[in-house]
Amino acid sequence: MLAVLTLAHGRHDHLRAQVAGLAAGVRRPDLHVVVAMDDPAVAQVAHRAWRAAGNPPPVLVEPLAADPLGLPLAAARNAAARVATAAGADRLVFLDVDCIPGPTTLTTYARHLHPSPSRPSPAVLGADVAYLPPRQPGCGGWEHQLHRLAEVGVHRPDRVRPAPGETRAEPDLTRFWSLSFALTAADFARTGGFCPLFVGYGGEDTDFAQVVGSLGGSLTWVGGATAYHQHHPTRTPPVDHVEAVVRNAGVFADRWGWWPMLGWLEQLRERGLAAPDGDGRWQVTR
Repeated sequence: MLAVLTLAHGRHDHLRAQVAGLAAGVRRPDLHVVVAMDDPAVAQVAHRAWRAAGNPPPVLVEPLAADPLGLPLAAARNAAARVATAAGADRLVFLDVDCIPGPTTLTTYARHLHPSPSRPSPAVLGADVAYLPPRQPGCGGWEHQLHRLAEVGVHRPDRVRPAPGETRAEPDLTRFWSLSFALTAADFARTGGFCPLFVGYGGEDTDFAQVVGSLGGSLTWVGGATAYHQHHPTRTPPVDHVEAVVRNAGVFADRWGWWPMLGWLEQLRERGLAAPDGDGRWQVTR
């Protein structure tokens, strides 16, 4: 059984478009698990979106309480995997709520989610994500223009994008990102899941990849599983999340002995928002 796992807090229009993309794919998921992080309206949005798409698979919405430090993204991914596995799923596709799958995203992931000598376990699959432009006012969501996604989606030049049918092993596990990835339920269980000490924005996916590497696992990019990221405002560096970034970077450093997100941390230092103390430990300064 192939399950798609989504975390949601707000962004209901993005969830509707994601469901439309899942429903229009060559292969639909056997199960859709949505973790509603401190947002009780998510359940109604998810069920209504699937009913509108017709012939919905089982849709399980798991509520998750708020954390005073921020959105519990790591704990939410673990909850999604736990719910999916308990329902019988043996293959897991994690898809950010902002991402719309392409027509062959699930087909491609499903094709490669099997043991392979070239992909040591725990074996994580990743795929390209193209970025969609902002929607114009009054134009509705992308669920009404799925046929245009490949045309207007912009691919980042610094990301690996194998051609459809091709795969590429990734030796640098720091390149893992959690917008769209897949692995078997057994491999996810072997990792122990995401570290719940990470709360709020930043670091939990880099930490997860380090766990995979420490177990002798692998990251492989697969072609033909492109997803499309729906636009929302962002700031670089993420000054709106400075406390979470600095805190999570410290959690990571305690676990692995080096500091992640140094590009962001240095940019925050330039703005007077963070700096290392006398022991080299980064702190929020304003």
